[in-house]
Amino acid sequence: MKFLHLVFSNLMRKKLRTSLTVLSIFIAFMLYGILCTIKESFTAGIDVAGADRLVVRNKITLIQPLPDSYLQKIVALSGVDSAVHFTWFGGIYRDDAALFFPSMPVSDIDTFLDIYPEYKLSDEAKEKWHSTRTGVIVGKQTAERFEWKVGDRIPLHSPIWPRKEDQVWEFDIVGIYEGASAKTDITGFYFRYDYFNEGRERGEGLAGWYTVRVKDPDKAPEVASAIDSEFQNSPYETKAEPEGAFAQAFVQQMGDIGAILMSILSVVFFTILLVTGNTMAQSVRERTQELGVLKSMGFSDGLVLRLVLAESCLIVVVGGFIGIGLAWLMAAGGSPVPDMLPIFYFPTEYVIIGIGLVIALGLAAGIIPAIEARRLRIAVALRRNA
Repeated sequence: MKFLHLVFSNLMRKKLRTSLTVLSIFIAFMLYGILCTIKESFTAGIDVAGADRLVVRNKITLIQPLPDSYLQKIVALSGVDSAVHFTWFGGIYRDDAALFFPSMPVSDIDTFLDIYPEYKLSDEAKEKWHSTRTGVIVGKQTAERFEWKVGDRIPLHSPIWPRKEDQVWEFDIVGIYEGASAKTDITGFYFRYDYFNEGRERGEGLAGWYTVRVKDPDKAPEVASAIDSEFQNSPYETKAEPEGAFAQAFVQQMGDIGAILMSILSVVFFTILLVTGNTMAQSVRERTQELGVLKSMGFSDGLVLRLVLAESCLIVVVGGFIGIGLAWLMAAGGSPVPDMLPIFYFPTEYVIIGIGLVIALGLAAGIIPAIEARRLRIAVALRRNA
């Protein structure tokens, strides 16, 4: 630590070069944080998917419905613990397509909350939901987005499911649910299926998909096969699969997010490694005589090596930590597009990985110039540029 002022002074000799290098590193690690946050937004559904949950949809495509009468048949199958069905409602607030959020009816309140324990709702809200036909529970993120509170009446328009009497559906907020972890989607808008089924203009008796909880997660493939066999050769054949596989397939429709981000980051970090390494190499070459003087004054080869590595690490740490910190603050501010990226946060594990990358990049960029400085002969150093 007593040589820190020497390290800092050496970096400040070429303020513009040092500043530009720090700026490059800052941008690289800010990009790292933002891309990690986006990756988490796309893949969070896979991470929180229950090992004991299956998704049952129409075999042809997800947008094709299934009869709601399948519920009793599915629950009666061996290995099935419980089941609930959903229907994509596509609600729009204030008739503005930009004010969109996930909205759907659920077939049974208690079963829904039991299958999804990650949704935290008060007992009072549960009771009120049972007694309020137009009742709805809203995720905390969506409630904060529109400044909704319990007791508010919310009008929604659905281009998919018009109402019989008029085009506007009205819902009363009976509760606001929170998530068990940062990965839980708290943007949902869930209401009662009986109210929806009786009020819609068409499609009565049809549901979108089922979520099934199995008794033994190890036997989930067998249960999925039994469900598909039950409805084989019917007008509405099914495809049952683990919830994680369903979420992963949905994400991969846009491509392999992880591979895409890894490719981008690899190119960025390789470029920054070259930039930082060049900065350190040039700095060492410019101070050849001074390094020779330091060695003649008693500075050991190992100490000179450590000083050069300290310069490299300091310049990377300053830019990297500021970049990671700013990315964390941006993520903490919430999703800029909550309808597309409802889960938006910078995971702690990626912060730790980022810190490790900062240190590794600092060492990698400075190791070759540091070794050259260590090997430098005093006589050679003092004659150079003389």
